[in-house]
Amino acid sequence: MKKILISVSIIIIALIAFGKYQQYKRFNSTETKYVVSKSADINYHNQEMVMNYYDAVEALNTYVSTQWNANEIDVIKPTEDDGFTRMKVAEYARKLATVKYYETLLKQSKLLKKNGLSNEEIKFIEQKGITFEAYQKTLKKNKIKSLFNPSQSIGLGEKSAFIYEVQKLLIKKGYNIPLDGVFEKITSEAVKDFEEKNKLYADGVLDIFTLDFLLQDS
Repeated sequence: MKKILISVSIIIIALIAFGKYQQYKRFNSTETKYVVSKSADINYHNQEMVMNYYDAVEALNTYVSTQWNANEIDVIKPTEDDGFTRMKVAEYARKLATVKYYETLLKQSKLLKKNGLSNEEIKFIEQKGITFEAYQKTLKKNKIKSLFNPSQSIGLGEKSAFIYEVQKLLIKKGYNIPLDGVFEKITSEAVKDFEEKNKLYADGVLDIFTLDFLLQDS
């Protein structure tokens, strides 16, 4: 009889231990433990943001395990629906949202760097609140403007990379002109027509005002 009781006690202790182990395993495994994303840019221009991300992940994981150990609440997949549980689950959701906020920024930064952008360029995009595509358009516009010399008028027959870019802008706006980089009469007339339609001084001569209007929405 004593042997049976001892055997039963051992089995009960083993089952309890196994249950505790399963609980420990659940809340200390990759299934419940939030792992820092490999797609996050740890060389982000704002290192304080990187530290905040790591701290937020650590706070999230600590909260999950603490709620289970102290209150036996699974905040990831709750089995109860009482007010106290809902409060703890809501707090988990807030902590997870913080992690996701930092993670989204760091993932975007790494993606932009794969497209050749530097930390300074990424910082500029974030400060201006523009998309990568909008930033590329801004760069393109600035490059075209850098080719323009306001102190030198463009005469008929002149050929340059700047004229080529202007012709592309005119063609994009519906003008049927050659794309050869040569400022012939047909290009000058297209410029003049564009100036008239946009209430600019219509002389068919490229100036900074005409260029600014040509670059709009392009």
